[in-house]
Amino acid sequence: MTQPIDYLHPDLPAGLPHVRMPVVDATAATLTGYGRLVDDPAHCQVEIVRWPARGRRPVDVGTGDEAGTTQGVFVSEWQGDVLYGRNEAVGGHYILAYAQAPEQADLGHQRPPQRMLLWHANYHPDGGQLFFPLDRAPFMVPLALPGDEVRPEHFVCFRFDGSQGLYIHPDIWHEGVFTLQGTQRFFDQQGAVHARVSVDFAREFGCLLEAPLAPPG
Repeated sequence: MTQPIDYLHPDLPAGLPHVRMPVVDATAATLTGYGRLVDDPAHCQVEIVRWPARGRRPVDVGTGDEAGTTQGVFVSEWQGDVLYGRNEAVGGHYILAYAQAPEQADLGHQRPPQRMLLWHANYHPDGGQLFFPLDRAPFMVPLALPGDEVRPEHFVCFRFDGSQGLYIHPDIWHEGVFTLQGTQRFFDQQGAVHARVSVDFAREFGCLLEAPLAPPG
């Protein structure tokens, strides 16, 4: 994306069609290539990627990967039909998804959401990211494998039962963590550089990504 993104006021086009994401339970096997399940965040090392060289001369050994990580609490919270995310680790505040078409979204009710409609995703080329549930409840995370030619049909929505966390590798497409209802808190640790590469499904592909909100079966 070449222009700053207003994550709290995305001003999405009306009447967008939906692309259904396959939904799978998160296991060691299904997460292969994306990341892994985490039992204890204290024993999860976040990968840091060395700063890339601009020309033929390499970055000096022992440099370019010294920024380390930053950490904080990531809050995933439904307010009516809108799912908000707040990331204390990087000072971010976003609309992650909708339960109804964005132009019909209503903040003023308490009904549990039945689906997520995703408008945006990103990846971090500088490092991996850990999400570990502080509130042990089911959650979901849409992911896609690396590549800047990513398309909506490349995304898979993973379901977690809340007993384990998720570590994702650098360059994996994602968009935070999605609680199934109410408010849920996660311990978040990620690369401190916080480089971010984005895809805007609404404007690039004229669609939203959809998945039902349901705990693992």
